[in-house]
Amino acid sequence: MLLVDVYLDKSPIQGIGVFAKNHIPRGTLIWKLDPRFDRLIEVETYERAAGPVKSYLDRYSYPDRRDPNYIVFEADDARYMNHADEPNCDVSSPEESFALRDIAPGEELTCNYNHFFETGFDFLGDRHLSSADSI
Repeated sequence: MLLVDVYLDKSPIQGIGVFAKNHIPRGTLIWKLDPRFDRLIEVETYERAAGPVKSYLDRYSYPDRRDPNYIVFEADDARYMNHADEPNCDVSSPEESFALRDIAPGEELTCNYNHFFETGFDFLGDRHLSSADSI
């Protein structure tokens, strides 16, 4: 769940992005996994999904780095955070994210998607998941 004020807008990176409403100082905790809102979905449930639901999960979910039997679906606008090779947010922890540097109002919040996948970034739909597979 995002812990800083943000808004969604057209991104120069890809589609929609998450932008800071206010100055975010370096080191600020910007996101924390909150099981009351962020959903952990069993891989078996994800794999049985079809149509628009499956497409949505493919785009906006990622493997749970703590347990390969689950994927994470963020309940808030954090799911719209775009990738950057030099991001301003550190997502290396599966449970918390911090600002890597000062982020100005109106600046897009970005992260490195490669932290979510051992073999490099792919949308979930571009790879086969199985609760027996290592992600």
